[in-house]
Amino acid sequence: MSEESEELSSAVKKQIQRNREKAIILKRSKLVSHPYSKGAVYSEDTTTIKIGATKFKDTGGGFLLEEMPDEQEFENIVKELDAPTPIIEYDRPFCETCEKPFATSWLFDNFEFKCCDLCKDPEMHKLITKTEAKDSYLLKDCDLDKREPILKFIKQKNPHNSHWGDMKLYLRLQVEKRALEVWGSEEKIEEERTLREEKKVMAKSKKYEKHLKELRKGMRSSLYDRTTAGPHVHNFGPETYDEEEDEYHRKCTTCPYEETFEKM
Repeated sequence: MSEESEELSSAVKKQIQRNREKAIILKRSKLVSHPYSKGAVYSEDTTTIKIGATKFKDTGGGFLLEEMPDEQEFENIVKELDAPTPIIEYDRPFCETCEKPFATSWLFDNFEFKCCDLCKDPEMHKLITKTEAKDSYLLKDCDLDKREPILKFIKQKNPHNSHWGDMKLYLRLQVEKRALEVWGSEEKIEEERTLREEKKVMAKSKKYEKHLKELRKGMRSSLYDRTTAGPHVHNFGPETYDEEEDEYHRKCTTCPYEETFEKM
C-alpha cells in the first residue's frame, strides 16, 4: 500500500510541475502581447509585473492595476523627463565657413543663412538697407519682395528719426546673389551701372545748359538802359536759327538787345 501511495504521490508531483510550467508559459505569452505594454515587460513576482518604468498589480480579475512608484522611483522618472532631448547630429545644419554642424546661429535664425555664430564676420555678413540694395545692386522692389524665394529681412528703428517707419535690413551676401539671378553676371551689372551713370550726367548737363540760357537772356535784356527818355520800341532784324541749340535769335537794329526764343 505504501508503494502505491508513493508512486501516486510521485505522479501527482510531476503533474503539478507540468501544470505550473504550462501556467508560466501562458502567463509570459499574455504579458508580451498585453495591450498596456509600451516597453520591456518582465515579472517581479507572482502578482506584480513591470512594463517599462511602470509597475502593475495582477488583480486576477482580468485587468491590471497600476501601482504608484515610490519616492526614489518617482525622482528617477522626473529626471528622465527633465533631461534635454539629445541632438541628432545629421539633423543639424553645417556652417558654410568652418563646415562644422551648429546648434544655434543668429544668421540662420533670421536669414536662414548657414553660418555659425563663431564664424560670423561683421564685414562679410554686413546688413544693408532696402534703398542701398536697390541703388547699389540695381534691383526693384519686386526683386526683393516677390521673386521666389523672397529674401529674409529684419526691421530696425530708423536712426535718423524715430517717428519714421522701420527700416528693412537685408543680408548683403543674399542681395548680391539675387542681383546675379536678375542680371546674369557681374559684367552686365557693371554695364547697366555705367549706362545709368552716363544718363545721370547727361540729365545734369542739360539742366545746367538750360539754366545758363536763362541767365544769358537776363543779361541781354538788362543791357538796354531803361532810364532814357521815352519808351523804346524794338525794331528787330531778320530771324536766325541755331540748329545745334534748336533756338531762334533776332536782334534789335536800334539797340544792343537780342532776343532768343523757341517755336512750338
